[in-house]
Amino acid sequence: MSEQTPPHLFSIRVYYEDTDFSGIVYHANYLRFIERARTEMLRDADLHQGEIHAGGKVFFVVARMSIEFLRPARMDDLLAVETRVLKLTAATLELDQRVKKGDEILFTAKVLIAAVSGGRACRIPREVREKLSPPA
Repeated sequence: MSEQTPPHLFSIRVYYEDTDFSGIVYHANYLRFIERARTEMLRDADLHQGEIHAGGKVFFVVARMSIEFLRPARMDDLLAVETRVLKLTAATLELDQRVKKGDEILFTAKVLIAAVSGGRACRIPREVREKLSPPA
C-alpha cells in the first residue's frame, strides 16, 4: 500500500460460521470481509449506498479483482481490514485491501470498482468522488 494516504480500518472477529471444518477461514469469506470493509469506508465518508442507489441511478460493481491468500486466519482471530484508495477516475475506483492479524498480512486484494447506470458505465457522482479522492 502507498504510504501517501492512510488506510481505512475495519475490525472483524472470525466466528465459527466463517471457518471450514478445520477451523480456518473459508477462502470465499475473505471476499465478504473486504466487501464489508468497503461499505464501512463509504459509511465513514458519509456516503450511504442506499442513498446513492436510490431510484436506480448509480450502482457500484466489482469489475476486476486480483487476490492473494498468504496465511490462514482462524476461529476467534481478530482481524483488521485495511482499505486504501489507489486511484479514482471519472467512472472507476481502484482500491488496495489487506486483511491483517496484528502486523501479519494474511490476504491482499486489488479491486477495481466501476460505476454503472442502466447496465452501462457512468460517471461516479461528484459528491462520491470528492469524498473518496486521495489527498493531493
